[in-house]
Amino acid sequence: MSKGEDVMPDPIDTRPARVLVVDDEPTLLRALEALLRKKGYEVVGLDSPITATQKLAQEDFDVALLDIKMPQLSGLELLNAVKHRRPEVEVIMMTGHATVETALAAIKAGAYDYLTKPFDDVELVARAVAKAAERKALFDRNRQLESQLREREGGAPEGIVGNSAPIREVARMIDAVAYSATTVLVTGESGTGKELVARALHAKSPRKSHPFVALNCGALTETLLESELFGHVKGAFTGAQRDQRGLFDAADGGTIFLDEIGDIPMATQVRLLRVLQEGEIKRVGSADSVKVDVRVIAATHRDLPKLVKSGKFREDLFYRLNVINVPLPSLRDRVEDIPLLAHHFLRRYAERLQKKVRTLSPEAIELLCGYRWPGNVRELENAIERAVVLCRSDAVTPTDLPPAVTGRTAPLVREAPAAGDESAWLTLSYAAAKEQALRRFEKSYVDALMRACDSNISAAARKAGMDRSNFKRVLRKYRTDVEPDGAEDERAVG
Repeated sequence: MSKGEDVMPDPIDTRPARVLVVDDEPTLLRALEALLRKKGYEVVGLDSPITATQKLAQEDFDVALLDIKMPQLSGLELLNAVKHRRPEVEVIMMTGHATVETALAAIKAGAYDYLTKPFDDVELVARAVAKAAERKALFDRNRQLESQLREREGGAPEGIVGNSAPIREVARMIDAVAYSATTVLVTGESGTGKELVARALHAKSPRKSHPFVALNCGALTETLLESELFGHVKGAFTGAQRDQRGLFDAADGGTIFLDEIGDIPMATQVRLLRVLQEGEIKRVGSADSVKVDVRVIAATHRDLPKLVKSGKFREDLFYRLNVINVPLPSLRDRVEDIPLLAHHFLRRYAERLQKKVRTLSPEAIELLCGYRWPGNVRELENAIERAVVLCRSDAVTPTDLPPAVTGRTAPLVREAPAAGDESAWLTLSYAAAKEQALRRFEKSYVDALMRACDSNISAAARKAGMDRSNFKRVLRKYRTDVEPDGAEDERAVG
């Protein structure tokens, strides 16, 4: 729930992902085309990087699979061309001449993944393409949501953001009961947007030109609560130095919203029941009745039938309030609405804080959708506000989100290593997604070196251009069969 219009996203695009494969080896090119077509992708295979740049200018692609060593243009040059023409395309680099420097250059230039040839298993290629296509689909969905928000938001001051089945049912209930004067009870967990539903009911009702008054009943003592609701006369209690109208008076002709109705004391419940039955109030300290015309909308996160059974809430008042019940879903029960809500809040706080934050990264959206949100929409709003405050680019990334959402206890980005450090490439860390891609490359790279050098650590270290001890330290990250430093045997067991 949030401020804004009822936004109905267009259907999700279900077309097969389009993959561009560029490799100057005809046999491998045909094999990759056949593999990816078998997996259901629409594939365009080219053996010329120059032709590929022309194709990219004319057609849309979701994923590009590029060889690094090619004539005319190198794979890195083609990667830069892809990102210049089509920055949204996810790029996977392939090479039979893997080096740490080229891997880092590719990742820094925007590559999503990096594969070494020859492939031990062609399914590795298929899985890499599947993950890249999924990421691109999420990017497209983000862009679609942003576009819809720009086009459709900003209508009614109160409304619904979302298109899940539970939210469509809430919207249907609001439309169905808004024009009556019937009492409504809105139920749901804290943070689900109960007051916004009440405001939407008022905004769609014939009372919309009259006052909407809201009160949190759980925040006041019994005396203050009754004075706030019904008003008081001079001398009614200590400090009552003059007559004062209550909120029912103030809302005459309009709507009163009583939040946390389950927390009101028994004596106040009796007085509220009289208002619902007779349509009149008595100010505290007065014997005179005053007629009021007010629609009552109440809300609670508590189990009122259970309170009735335990004698803590009047049964007759419960039935008076519960003429129409509008239950609100928790955010975890409408996960499909999270991206739309997140973009909605992003735009609100970017504008309010005057920051040029325009979108959320696919990794951030994945984390938002995977979190359970015990505080519901209110917690999501707070998380996005925090992210906008911390964000230093035009897109919110996982590093901007609260630790509870990301599951981390330390920053995802570490300090850059000192210049000249031989192991700099081991400690260099980018944002979470790129770091993950680097680790995948690092493991495949050291495995390939060990195979090429017949498991000789010294030879593999020389081939990598690294100190043996540093290379061995890397190797231990991925293999448990590496002997301790100082061992005579130059080979890893197994």
